[in-house]
Amino acid sequence: MTAHLYPRLEAERYGAGRLTKIRAQTVSGPSCRDVALRIGVPDRLRASAPAGTVVPETVMTERVLASVIEAVIGACFLSAGYERTSAAVVEAFMPELEHALEHPVDFKSTLQERLALRGTIVDYVVTGELGPPHDRVFEVEARVDGTLVGSGSGRSKKAAEQEAARQALEAHEEGT
Repeated sequence: MTAHLYPRLEAERYGAGRLTKIRAQTVSGPSCRDVALRIGVPDRLRASAPAGTVVPETVMTERVLASVIEAVIGACFLSAGYERTSAAVVEAFMPELEHALEHPVDFKSTLQERLALRGTIVDYVVTGELGPPHDRVFEVEARVDGTLVGSGSGRSKKAAEQEAARQALEAHEEGT
């Protein structure tokens, strides 16, 4: 994705930092899961299971599907080479790229940048982990100088932190 993005998105206009965020959002865990669902990975996993085997739903989590997509990309690279694989990856992730360009999501960076102007920083504290290991939900609080400014939950610590930062930004906007 980086080789595709850099020459096409006018690096000077977007800047390296923004390009990095766009690329990261495009190939994030949720994006890899969406690609896996769109190209039918769950059905293919079920179809390739030995006869009589039931594929548990835990196999269809975001983390597993994202890992499968990464493995498929690696296998394609080894089998078909860089050029063919990169073209297929760009095609498969194009909806995620378009979404990232239209709706950039990086609440943590935005919050951090705003707080840096005031000379403060945000700390993220995991306050809970719910559910079994294969279906964990993390609860996180965003705190500034020990004061709660937002809280969030998500399937990963990173997702929960993003949600906490989003809430902190919304609360700040409502307060101004």
